[in-house]
Amino acid sequence: MKDLLPHNPSALSLAAVAPRAICVYCGSGKGLKPAYAESARILGRSMAQAGIALVYGGSSNGLMGEVARATFGHGGHVIGIMPENLALIEPPLRDVQELIFTKSLHERKMMMFERSDAFVALPGGLGTLEELVEQLTWAQLRHHEKPVIIANMGGYWNPLLALFSAMESETFIRPGLEARYLLVEKAEDIVPVVTKFWNPAAQSMDTASLL
Repeated sequence: MKDLLPHNPSALSLAAVAPRAICVYCGSGKGLKPAYAESARILGRSMAQAGIALVYGGSSNGLMGEVARATFGHGGHVIGIMPENLALIEPPLRDVQELIFTKSLHERKMMMFERSDAFVALPGGLGTLEELVEQLTWAQLRHHEKPVIIANMGGYWNPLLALFSAMESETFIRPGLEARYLLVEKAEDIVPVVTKFWNPAAQSMDTASLL
């Protein structure tokens, strides 16, 4: 697990009183393991029960649909954000509080970033990987202080974690510019980890104590 402690304490203090939302990146397919879909449903239910809104890519398919339906079905607020052209080939989930269509992927990604206070990557494909790495890069360069959670259900992200280690070994990721993320193995732990990070008391905690 990598360091993701905030270096701007005032950011956490301000965030403590603001409405919260988690952006969930995940596949528009369900993958081969039933545990992936179950994890998405657990996360959606946990977010709704904690009063945390979901920001996601707007699709009704795969893990995206699972997490959105679970959030909405348990009384949570769902914000789907989808490019107009993608909506023509991938049906959006329309039974949500907010469904926003953008002109481009770039506009969609920036809107998802702006509407969110944390980012979670469940299993997914190239789009999920690209979105996760973008947030890790922005966190690495101190473009934001929002927590980034890698949800490593069934070891799905182990190859990526191994790549990060190789990058460090080859000094392409240098000391002081480490990938800053929190690693979670169980879906039910995601919301507690994120809310503990948001808590101002977490300012003085070692990252390991967040898990």
